[in-house]
Amino acid sequence: MTKYIFIMGGVMSGIGKGITTASIGRILKDKGFIVSAIKIDPYINVDAGTMNPVEHGEVFVCDDGLECDQDLGNYERFLGQSLSTDNYITTGSIYLSLIQRERKMEFGGKCVEVVPHIPEEVIAKIKRLEKKAKADFILIEIGGTVGEYQNLLFLEAARMLKLRQPNDVLSVLVSYLPIPNTIGEMKTKPTQYAVRSLNSAGIQPDFIIARAAVPVDGPRKKKMSIFCGVDEKDIISAPDIKSIYEVPVNFEKDDLGNRILKKCNLRAKKSNGLDWKRLVSNIHNPKTQVKIGIVGKYFKTGDFTLMDSYISVIEAIKHASFHFKAKPEITWLSAEIFEENPKLLVELKKFDGIIVPGGFGNRGVEGKILAIEYARKNKIPFFGLCLGMQLATIEFARNVCGIKNANSMEFDEKCESVIDMMLEQKRLLKENRYGGTMRLGAYNCKLKPGTISRKAYGSEIISERHRHRYELNNKYKEILEKSGLVVSGVNPEKDLVEIVELPRSVHPFFVGTQFHPEFKSNPLTPHPLFREFIRACIK
Repeated sequence: MTKYIFIMGGVMSGIGKGITTASIGRILKDKGFIVSAIKIDPYINVDAGTMNPVEHGEVFVCDDGLECDQDLGNYERFLGQSLSTDNYITTGSIYLSLIQRERKMEFGGKCVEVVPHIPEEVIAKIKRLEKKAKADFILIEIGGTVGEYQNLLFLEAARMLKLRQPNDVLSVLVSYLPIPNTIGEMKTKPTQYAVRSLNSAGIQPDFIIARAAVPVDGPRKKKMSIFCGVDEKDIISAPDIKSIYEVPVNFEKDDLGNRILKKCNLRAKKSNGLDWKRLVSNIHNPKTQVKIGIVGKYFKTGDFTLMDSYISVIEAIKHASFHFKAKPEITWLSAEIFEENPKLLVELKKFDGIIVPGGFGNRGVEGKILAIEYARKNKIPFFGLCLGMQLATIEFARNVCGIKNANSMEFDEKCESVIDMMLEQKRLLKENRYGGTMRLGAYNCKLKPGTISRKAYGSEIISERHRHRYELNNKYKEILEKSGLVVSGVNPEKDLVEIVELPRSVHPFFVGTQFHPEFKSNPLTPHPLFREFIRACIK
């Protein structure tokens, strides 16, 4: 019988429910169990595709084209497996599914109500994943914070499933324990209130993951045990640590995995986890350092830096760096600053490598092009992702091929459209069809022999994930290649250019990809192109 573990948050958002879910999954996988995970987001959007990354964070893309919350990326990275639409729920998708069923008369004329039909639809979605994944454990992360109106229906689904299968459902509360500077003492009261809020929804947590700046001590555990009704041994200390990849190892210090299995009347099938411990050891014992500059525009929100906008890029850099036992030092570089003052480009010389990630809109575009030109001329390893690849092509067309008006149709409709909108996308946008209509998900790419890309992958045909509406205009392909730009990867079905690069004889590493390689990297198997990029940076 499949076991279900619901993970909920208390006190405030951003305390690590996603990493907790991914870490529990990793622990159970290392004990020999088949694990899958679901993220429930309480917003009305059907998916995350139309959301602003500055407000919501990165939009992660799965093989089947699902545009989803970044937490699915964490699940994939920790579990080392691909997820899909079956692993994602939003309020909007549940309501849409229910309304479509009602329109088809699947309820036989009954009155369809918010309760119980919405929670029932959530449970049905969980059960569908259970059949497909054949998992021993399904982890369900409920977005938001306990006490909010938005996620109440999902808590109701957890309560109803527990009522039906009392021996198969566990609840985990990830809660925050503040240490006010003026008091200097760790306070448990906010967590007590979070548990009370959860109790009011009919749920008693089996575990409390106690997030705090420092480890939770005995007196605090005892206090929470008394007032929250949770065994002291089931209050798991989760202090701030150096790397998220240390979290599973940290949880196991409090024997979380075996405590879960004991409540489920199960025993570990194996005791592994050595690869993960080796990874953590590499993180803590670097032999060198690598400095990477990311030239983007989605990391400023008021006076704060929002790293979540590029989280998969950041993690892919880390994975490749850890592979070489290197400590990555990542710096955010605003493209708009280079537009305002091109003299500041000289600062790029202090970096071992430059990345220009994906994005939409023309803000900061000319600054990115200037940074790419500088990296190309000064032989600084460069990696362009999606928009980064398109801008690298525009820069090459302008400054090497002599096409002075080269640009993308996204930014200038009167330009020499080296980058043009895909034909099917023109029709979709004319009909105002934006959500879920980009070229999304995994597509094949055929690699040219003797190129950096072919050597990195070690195979001729690869599959990578996409999220774009624009492509390299094949009308300019010949002049680009004659001028020295190598088209090293092409989609065989549509002859769409997927990878461009400069030969090693000209540049140590200059590669741009139309796809998003960061989505398929994980800490135990770094993405081949990120690995080769970091190798060039270290050299």
